[in-house]
Amino acid sequence: MLNTRTIASIAVGVAGLFVGYCFYFDQKRRLDPEFKNKLRERRRAKKEALKSNSEIPNLKDHDVVQKFFVQEVELGEKLLAQGDLEGGTEHLANAVAVCSQPHQLLQVLQNTLPPQVFHLLLQRLPSSGQVPF
Repeated sequence: MLNTRTIASIAVGVAGLFVGYCFYFDQKRRLDPEFKNKLRERRRAKKEALKSNSEIPNLKDHDVVQKFFVQEVELGEKLLAQGDLEGGTEHLANAVAVCSQPHQLLQVLQNTLPPQVFHLLLQRLPSSGQVPF
């Protein structure tokens, strides 16, 4: 029969082989010339998924609509601050689409946004179901 020392030796050997296996394949993955391209593409796809993850919620549930509105305004402001005009105006247009008083929100946005950004927002509104002023 196997004693405790032999079982421990086998367990340590198997664990060592597993760690070596992990290091080998991690090195192989990192040395792959396409690794950085694949990583960039995965990050880009994740960022795009975050941007397009703005489906308009059920308008009958007031709490969900309010949460969506705040989320879209914050995300729109964040993207505009980062220089992403397309993404920022898309999220602001979604916020206007679910807003209970879109005309007042548009007036506030007109006063706070640069004219070219507000013009992009107005261009996006027909696609989100709102008619400006």
